[in-house]
Amino acid sequence: MLSDAEYSKEEVPGAMSFVYLVHHADAVGPEIDLRRPLSSEGRRRAEEIAREAARLGAEPSVVWHSGKLRSRQTAEIVWRACNPLAAFSAARDLQPSDPPIVMRDRLRHEPRDVMLVGHFPHLPALLTLLLGDVGRASPFPLHGVVALYTGDDGESWSEAWRIG
Repeated sequence: MLSDAEYSKEEVPGAMSFVYLVHHADAVGPEIDLRRPLSSEGRRRAEEIAREAARLGAEPSVVWHSGKLRSRQTAEIVWRACNPLAAFSAARDLQPSDPPIVMRDRLRHEPRDVMLVGHFPHLPALLTLLLGDVGRASPFPLHGVVALYTGDDGESWSEAWRIG
């Protein structure tokens, strides 16, 4: 199954903003290319995920990626499918070992819908922090997407859907 959609964006009552957590698609190993670009399978999968995210209503105003090649390439594919008019840039605090609390705090003050394209273990840890309860966070989908929304308070997040 490609997606496990609970709600499309239009079906979430009172949602103030969305954040889309995207794990970069499959990359070649460092023994092939130290820059680790997407593999051909990774590119195909990123395109599939991008189409499904767009179908579910993902339309971020801003797309931030870690700056690593595999993250940037995945972000470009999803950005084009979901909202090519969105701001697009590398962002701090999306590296695999960055503390997720920094990005969580940054998202608290961000009124726009944001797509973050990054890495493990950062994204699963950020998901757990945003949901606030380890028991509510099922495993992050490898090379997948988790869409979250927040209400008026901007503090509590809920899962809308996931792909992967």
